[in-house]
Amino acid sequence: MIGVIGGTGLSEPKFLSDVQKQQVSTPFDQQKVQILTGSLQGKTVAFLARHGRGHKVPPHRVNYRANLWALHSIGVRAVIGVNAVGGIHPETGPGKLAVPDQIIDYSWGREHTYFADGLDAVTHIDFTHPYDARLRKLLIDAAQGRALWPQGVYGCTQGPRLESGAEVQRLLRDGCDMVGMTGMPEAALARELGLAYACLALSVNWAAGLSDELITMDAIGQVLSTGMTDVLDVLQKAIVAFD
Repeated sequence: MIGVIGGTGLSEPKFLSDVQKQQVSTPFDQQKVQILTGSLQGKTVAFLARHGRGHKVPPHRVNYRANLWALHSIGVRAVIGVNAVGGIHPETGPGKLAVPDQIIDYSWGREHTYFADGLDAVTHIDFTHPYDARLRKLLIDAAQGRALWPQGVYGCTQGPRLESGAEVQRLLRDGCDMVGMTGMPEAALARELGLAYACLALSVNWAAGLSDELITMDAIGQVLSTGMTDVLDVLQKAIVAFD
């Protein structure tokens, strides 16, 4: 089964039919994780809203361990994470899609691993290539004819505030092509569980200092309202092609 983690702008799986709700217990939160399962052209799909119902959980408070564990426990074996990002590279301007192939983690203080306590031995994962190549190809192939950049380095910051202009310049010097707040530890936790994982990113603004315009939530909302059409189209085509 394939799973989708919806971010800002995608909190409901309106592209699925016969949707059913599951409340999944995990060792990482007293509250159960809500997962919606449904069907898309004969494919069973699990959907999880990263920020919870009503988009109320900020990036640094998301229980990433509980979310990935819950998906894995119900039989999900591949996950597409949908992320809103700020564009840094010229190919990642507002409204454009990207499927990053690398990530740099600038977040801190988040529970970022399952391999912390009660171990028989210290455990490391290979994270050379943080995203699954096959899942990335499905997304890239599904975007034929749309403005999608098939690569890029995702810089994950702590949030919930947006970055300063100087911080974006540092990200640029480090080689980041886009900046978001939710890419990690989600990608690494998926790898620890053996889940194939890929990111479908929608740029909703130029990162701080790269445009003369102020970053406002109203402007971001306008890009989300139009760009999410492309996201859903690519997402659905990739899911149908998944086997």
